[in-house]
Amino acid sequence: MSALDDARQTVESWRAQGLKVALANGVFDLLHVGHVRYLEAAKQLADRLVVAVNSDASTRAYKGPTRPVIPEAERAELVRALRCTDLVLIFEEPDVRAVIRALKPDVHVKGTDYTPETIPERAEVEAYGGRVAVAGDPKNHSTTDLISKL
Repeated sequence: MSALDDARQTVESWRAQGLKVALANGVFDLLHVGHVRYLEAAKQLADRLVVAVNSDASTRAYKGPTRPVIPEAERAELVRALRCTDLVLIFEEPDVRAVIRALKPDVHVKGTDYTPETIPERAEVEAYGGRVAVAGDPKNHSTTDLISKL
């Protein structure tokens, strides 16, 4: 069974208990306070928070050949260690739509570099009756900025 199948079973079990599920996603390379604030705010929107972490290959395709700095298993482990996170999975695809289709989160949450209207997966989420939301503090922190400082 795949990690996505396992995640689907877990989410179905939470739903059977009447719990609402939020999904957040991202690279989470060089975990920083902006990531933590985004995930903590996402957790406030539901009973359980699932975090989908971009694989190394999808990160390279999205961010370029020098990224990620931290390997996917370690990035997932760091995100999993956060108190607000209930489940973490790594996804290989260029975007999170396959995870959304499989899990059908009650709310799909993006950071403040988006608006509800600009969330790329909005149509996918609304098609099954879910909603999208923006959470976290203003985008004043970034891994790219950290890398430049280093």
